[in-house]
Amino acid sequence: MKQLTKAEEDIMQILWQLKKANVKAIIEEFPEPKPAYNTVSTIVRILESKGFVDYEKEGKGHVYFPLLEKQEYSNQSINKLVDNYFQGSFKSMVSFFVKKNDMNIKDLESVLKEINKNES
Repeated sequence: MKQLTKAEEDIMQILWQLKKANVKAIIEEFPEPKPAYNTVSTIVRILESKGFVDYEKEGKGHVYFPLLEKQEYSNQSINKLVDNYFQGSFKSMVSFFVKKNDMNIKDLESVLKEINKNES
């Protein structure tokens, strides 16, 4: 699976949130200063060529929707991060973030409870 650029990911985040949107609706979700219509339109077409989005004809325009679930892309991105920066070790990645964010035992216990809750 191809990686997204920052601009492509910004648009995908909006499409995952909205489920379906035309270029105008996507632009409305951006904070000020909003990107130009042509910029967003070009990026959406790139996402289409990469297989991340598709469209339906609606009147004279297109309504775009994601072909890939956010969770699927997130999993792939995390795996790539772990492989590229932590030699494939999730343990090393978690250890890095714990040290970097100066987490205490209470925070770690909270994370473990959350993990155990999700496994049930």
